[in-house]
Amino acid sequence: MSDGPDAIPAGDLPLSAQAPGKCIVFGEHAVVHGGPELLFAIDLATQVIVRRAPRSSLNGDPEAAGEHPYFRALLRQAWAGPADLEVRAISRIPRGAGLGSSAALCAALSCAVSARGGGVPRADLAQRSFEVEKAAQGVGSPGDTSAAVAGGFLTVNAARTGLALWEVHDGAARWEVRRLPDPGWVWVVAHSGVPRSTGDAVRAVGSRLRAADGPALLAEFRRVAEEGIDAVEAGDRAAVGRLMRRNHELLREVGVSHPRLEELLRAAEPLSEGAKLTGAGAGGSIVALPRPGSETELVRRLARAGALPFVVRPATAGASLVAPP
Repeated sequence: MSDGPDAIPAGDLPLSAQAPGKCIVFGEHAVVHGGPELLFAIDLATQVIVRRAPRSSLNGDPEAAGEHPYFRALLRQAWAGPADLEVRAISRIPRGAGLGSSAALCAALSCAVSARGGGVPRADLAQRSFEVEKAAQGVGSPGDTSAAVAGGFLTVNAARTGLALWEVHDGAARWEVRRLPDPGWVWVVAHSGVPRSTGDAVRAVGSRLRAADGPALLAEFRRVAEEGIDAVEAGDRAAVGRLMRRNHELLREVGVSHPRLEELLRAAEPLSEGAKLTGAGAGGSIVALPRPGSETELVRRLARAGALPFVVRPATAGASLVAPP
């Protein structure tokens, strides 16, 4: 049984839950190898409605229980109920965009089934959500699912700063998740329209970091993320922008940029403090820190460049039970 003011309460089916997507500012890929990461939950969310059913299905598809990797992983990893589940999922997060659509789905589904199981402390929900996503992808780190569970600004593997929330583990690997104060900025994300696979990109970067210069690259990823976290805490927009550009150079070096992402970054440059790819890369999205007052024009420029842009702010609430729509 859960306890504490920040726990997911117990409930009975049918249940509805929602969770936000995420945007990584510093440290993607390096966090898989123990480096620090800074990310925030975005105000684009996924909502699920979960009911008992004679046969498990996702959005009307009974084959999803065996074929949809995240739904299949949820049923195997987190659901121990007496009946099959009918799930309807509604999302504002573009799929395959590097904005946490899978993490939000895992967190929302885990929230609902955990409530059916008697409720759960939020730290346990973060662990369960990560286990579902990891089972589906085969690789990864818990930053995305922790952002979907916690909301707000978070660091991973950055123990010197912020308020400790929880530790997520995977065998011998451990990641400490901490809360960072929101600097109060507005951000712009833009989906390139080029789909990508998180698992494939993570494995490709892992191979690249095993090359002779891999340790030096990983050390530079760590330095940039640590300085970026300090700059966000200090409210230093210029430093954050400069470090975002350097972070993208490193991501380009390990092979996860893409010509479409480079086009979008060139479009964003005149109106932003800095911009970079966000997420696994090799497609997906960019994130830009717009110069104050330029958000609308930046969105227009990115749309003219063929992207699907969004003005986003940090979502203060993480995964939670909600009334069905």
